[in-house]
Amino acid sequence: MRRPRVLLADDHKIVAEGLRSLLEPEFEVVGTVEDGRALVAAAQKLNPDVIVADISMPLLNGIEAARQLKKGSSQAKVVFLTMHPDVTYATRALEAGASGYVLKHAAPSELITAIREALKGRIYLTPMIAKDVLESFSGGSHKGRKSDLELTPRQREVLQLVSEGRSAKEIASILDISTRTVEFHKYRLMESLGLCTNAELIQYAIKHGIVSV
Repeated sequence: MRRPRVLLADDHKIVAEGLRSLLEPEFEVVGTVEDGRALVAAAQKLNPDVIVADISMPLLNGIEAARQLKKGSSQAKVVFLTMHPDVTYATRALEAGASGYVLKHAAPSELITAIREALKGRIYLTPMIAKDVLESFSGGSHKGRKSDLELTPRQREVLQLVSEGRSAKEIASILDISTRTVEFHKYRLMESLGLCTNAELIQYAIKHGIVSV
């Protein structure tokens, strides 16, 4: 009987190796990656059944990676394993198509449960915040707020890379676009958000969970 295939995404190698050891008795771990862009590429290449991903990753955060996978051809279920016990992060993860949201300090068995539930087509939320997340959705408080969803996917990519301190030339190379296009996206970002400096862009990115401190 084929074991479910799992792809791991975490920029801390020691965490990824610990996850591999935890999951291998029940699942086939097909690979590990350390940033969001590598996650998107690996998911398309390896076709896993489930992706276990951190939210805070370089180059492309986990939520944005999940959005890209959802728009693409990947059928993989995404379970986030994160240190953020925050309803805002969790609702954004679900909006991006996540099937699970587990905190890193939870018992190891909770992650396995979340993966099993995802494979059954269900959604698993860590009990600590499950009630608040469900109330947020049922009450509609997650809607109508000013968020990064108002930006285009490319603008969100540029925003994260700018906030990581990367130069226009570096961003152009990562995204395979011209430096002029990078500067254009940055200008439109500042214009649409009413911001004037890189520091304000970084503050916005932190506040909306695009990058973490």
